[in-house]
Amino acid sequence: MARLQILELPEGSGDERPPFILVVDQYVPRRYVQGIGQTAEPVDEFTGIAEQIGARAVLVFEETIDIPANEVTLTDATDGNVVRIRVEPDLTGFHEQVMDAVAKAQADARAAIR
Repeated sequence: MARLQILELPEGSGDERPPFILVVDQYVPRRYVQGIGQTAEPVDEFTGIAEQIGARAVLVFEETIDIPANEVTLTDATDGNVVRIRVEPDLTGFHEQVMDAVAKAQADARAAIR
């Protein structure tokens, strides 16, 4: 399953919020069946995503990309040992939760129309 990471960029003087790049790794390209009258041009699933989410860019990789900036380094004050912590979300079951919420919203809309 593809992973999403945020790479924060240095702020400029005119930035309203910190700039960032969305990094998608472990991405598996999909194949699309073209319909009648459609050109055989490849479909880019990430077209326009950067503009929609306010990112400076979207970088997509099939390989695993680790961004060192997403790790937290802690130093123990008592013995000086360094500990690195990396937090990654567990999105297991997220797709099912979203689909359940969509189905409920559709059922509620149908009930409201009746």
